[in-house]
Amino acid sequence: MNADRFRAVAADAAVLAGEIQRARLGTDIRIEHKGVLDLVTEVDRACEEAIVARLRRSFPDHDVVAEEGGGSLRGSDFVWYVDPLDGTTNFAHGYPFFCASIALAHRGVTLAGAVYDPVKDELFTAARGRGATCNGRALKVSSTKSLAQSVLVTGFPYDLRDDVPHTMRLFERFLHHARALRRDGAAALDLAYLAAGRIDGYFEERLKPWD
Repeated sequence: MNADRFRAVAADAAVLAGEIQRARLGTDIRIEHKGVLDLVTEVDRACEEAIVARLRRSFPDHDVVAEEGGGSLRGSDFVWYVDPLDGTTNFAHGYPFFCASIALAHRGVTLAGAVYDPVKDELFTAARGRGATCNGRALKVSSTKSLAQSVLVTGFPYDLRDDVPHTMRLFERFLHHARALRRDGAAALDLAYLAAGRIDGYFEERLKPWD
């Protein structure tokens, strides 16, 4: 298995989606609701189509699990997980914190992945046994060991309103002990920032595989 090739294809697909996002940011887009708080836009679907097509060109026999349902399962041991536009709510409101996120797993073990932020033109990639990079620079997680000196990031689930007190209890506990607590609204990009050492910790409940 060629982890470097997997990473290169993931990166290429993520950048393709990011180019669509950058071109459509701030334009008039069609927005639909999957739930009270959960949005989907025509840009999500356009990005997903571009990503899945790119993956299919290189790996036609691999399975694809995509957030908007554009993938397919054929029983392959290789499964690509795709979030074509992580941070859809941010994107729809012109808030510049969103990304495309793609990863490949083999029998449940992650082999490679890419997260692309088109606003900052930052491409985060990783391959098993090869480390992680941002625009080619090696990444290193934070060395901070004290919660009191830590900047933490979290996210809220889309079913937040079903049990607001539960979510806020956890948020409040960390708020009392950490140096700072942020909520940016794009899990994959938050995790990329964690890998880069820009934040010291991250927590969120009920994430999906593509996150």
